[in-house]
This record gives sequence, structure tokens and C-alpha cells, in this order.
Amino acid sequence: MPAPTPLKVAFQMDPIEGVNIEADSSFRLALEAQARGHSLFTYTPDRIAYVEGRILARGRDMELRRETGNHVTFGERREVDLSEFDVIWLRQDPPFDMSYITTTHLLDRLSPGVLVVNDPTWVRNWPEKLMVLDFPDLTPPTLVSRDLQTLKDFRRRHGDVILKPLFGNGGAGVFRLTPEDRNLNSLHEMFSAINREPLIMQKFLPDVAKGDKRVILVDGEPVGAINRVPAEGETRSNMHVGGRPEPIGLSDRDREICARIGPRLAERGQIFVGIDVIGDYLTEINVTSPTGLQELERFDGTNASAMIWEAIEKRRG
Repeated sequence: MPAPTPLKVAFQMDPIEGVNIEADSSFRLALEAQARGHSLFTYTPDRIAYVEGRILARGRDMELRRETGNHVTFGERREVDLSEFDVIWLRQDPPFDMSYITTTHLLDRLSPGVLVVNDPTWVRNWPEKLMVLDFPDLTPPTLVSRDLQTLKDFRRRHGDVILKPLFGNGGAGVFRLTPEDRNLNSLHEMFSAINREPLIMQKFLPDVAKGDKRVILVDGEPVGAINRVPAEGETRSNMHVGGRPEPIGLSDRDREICARIGPRLAERGQIFVGIDVIGDYLTEINVTSPTGLQELERFDGTNASAMIWEAIEKRRG
């Protein structure tokens, strides 16, 4: 098989020098790109700018290696015109706030000459906890609201619920409220003091004790899964808060869910997506900065990073 044509690739992400090279998916994607002969440039989202009709960024060329404590070598900081790149990765972590949204508007202006992954229009329109609203038959009972009485009514109907910020990430600010818990008013006050965004409430799924499955899709097709098991005494299974990753296969239900959502993801340029499945229910569709590539590769040898780059190289012709 012929080697891919070298591409100029930029990563818009949080500082790569601070990542965990054994777990970070952005690092794995960049390392795979380098192995395929592509050149790498990185900049942080606060260094992108619109200047007199051009989209510019200030960052550095980089070379990577899997060497703890010495995994990146940078070139001199320089300003580049992002229209001169072939591929730009939108990989900074949430929160999905107005700063994040603004970068998607700027990156939109590079189309169609530059391939931005994932497509920023649909990252903006489909943040993780909102896209699932298109598939109510696949999800647990769900509410999005800021109104306290509406939240109380939903909880009264469903009893045991999960409450979390609509645009949060990594398990931060996730609370389980059992029927006996009296903290809803206080939590509502706390969240209201932080921002004006709605909250999301879902019926609690006891199957989370067996794990929260992360299914990875490449260009709309499922390629594998890992199971994230909550730590003792925890409801949250996110690896950021101590969830333990374990190998697991794809179930018939996982494939059914992916068959429903996959074509829409591919059509809208969402090349690397991680969905969360608890029991038989879809809970999130992660498009902003999905994780799980290194765990999947470590558990069953599936190099999803290579599959992602093959999809990108195919789109670039």
C-alpha cells in the first residue's frame, strides 16, 4: 500500500507538553500523523485570530516521541496562516463556553480548503449532551432546564436522578440525587451562581455500577469499546475522577445504537466520536474532544488512530 501524501497538520489544543502520553488521545493522534509522514504544528485556542480576512495562529512546529518527561520538541514560536494547512484538529478540552464556540466560528471560515476535524459547524451545533436529544428512544428519560420547579417535577416522576451542568466535562459537577436527598435547592443555587446555563437531569441508571461503556466511532462506524468502571463509592465512571478502564466488546445493542447515529455523524464531518452507553441506553455523544484511543489500542490492539487518519487521508484525496 503506497505511503500517504504528506499533509500539513495543525492541532488546536491545550498545551501538549502537559499531557499524559499513556492516555491522551490527542497525543496518540499526533504521533500517528507523524509516523505517517505528516508535519505537525500546535497552538492553543487563545492564539487563534481573525486579522483582515485571514485566520492566523501563533504556535510552534513539533516533533513527538513516546518518552515520558521528554515527549515533545518544539520549533521557534511563529505566526501562521491556517489556510495553508491541509488538516486542523479541533482538540481543546471543554468547557464548551463562548470562547470554545468562537474558535469554531473562526475555523468555519477555512472551509472548504482546509479539513477541520471534527467539523466545527456540527461540533458547535451538537455539543455532547445535546445531540442525544435527537434520539429520545435511545436515551434514559432526560430533562434540560434551568427552572427549579421543572427540575423538581422531573425528579418527583423519576425518583433517583443524575444532575450535571449541560456543558461540563470529565465528570465535574455530576451529582446523584436519590429520593431521600434534600440538596436539589442548594445545588441549583450553586450552579446558578456560577453561570446562566441550563442543567441536564437524567433518570439514574443502576447499570452504571457495571460500567459506563465508551464506544469509539470512526467516520460513523463503531471500531471498538472500553468499559469505565466507577471507583468504590463513586457514581461517576469518568477516568478523570478515578474510573477504571477495562476491555469489553461491542454488544448487539451498541451496534444498534451506532447504526442509528453513525450515518448522521459521518454526513456532518464527525470523524472521531466517542459515545457513552450505560446498560442499554445512550447517554452522551462526545464530539468536542473524545478520548479512549490509547486504552482501546492497549486492550485489544485496535489502532483506531490509524483508522482515523485513513479516513482523513481519503477525504483529502
